[in-house]
Amino acid sequence: MTREVRITPSILNADFSHLQQEIQKISAVSDLIHLDVMDNVFVPNFTFNFETASQIIHNCPIGIDAHLMVADSDNIAPQYAEIGCQSVTVHAEATSNISQTLRAIKVNGARAGLALKPDTSIEGYADLIDDVDMFLIMTVEPGFGGQKFMENMMEKVRRTKALIGSRPIWLQVDGGISLETLSIALEAGADTFVAGSAVFNAEDPAAMIIALRELAGKA
Repeated sequence: MTREVRITPSILNADFSHLQQEIQKISAVSDLIHLDVMDNVFVPNFTFNFETASQIIHNCPIGIDAHLMVADSDNIAPQYAEIGCQSVTVHAEATSNISQTLRAIKVNGARAGLALKPDTSIEGYADLIDDVDMFLIMTVEPGFGGQKFMENMMEKVRRTKALIGSRPIWLQVDGGISLETLSIALEAGADTFVAGSAVFNAEDPAAMIIALRELAGKA
């Protein structure tokens, strides 16, 4: 059976001063737009407040995959679902009541994702399998774009894939995804790929997304 593959480019490395134009460049060839929301508390970087993120989501021509790297995920995450995100991912390390928060995301109309930092084990969250629509395995430390892909995270990806089994749960990887690393993550079991610097540092961002998708198809 052919595995469905999704490319969800991150706008973290886009030109924020011309963000709408940057999104337009890639919207026709992307499955979703990955929106990294950082609060300079959970991670040492700041990207968007809720008001700015809301404007991006409202104006985006395709669905938004929101990745919340924020300290107050329990209260904030359902709000991102309410304003129209197709997928909302919270970090296990920043969520007090994970099951309740994941369910609140889904009640408000979005897919519910659970992200794990590199040092966080997947096994501690196996009991949440029925609440999760997507697991996000970080292949860099969250907070900054352009970091080097951590290949040693592939064993965690494999364990997560084994945990998922035949369930229709997406398995996303985020960090250092490029033409050189996508096939490594695909082989480990990932099916949803966040690519930021590889896309927006390319001469033609849309062509890079197409190349990544074609590579995944060949692999």
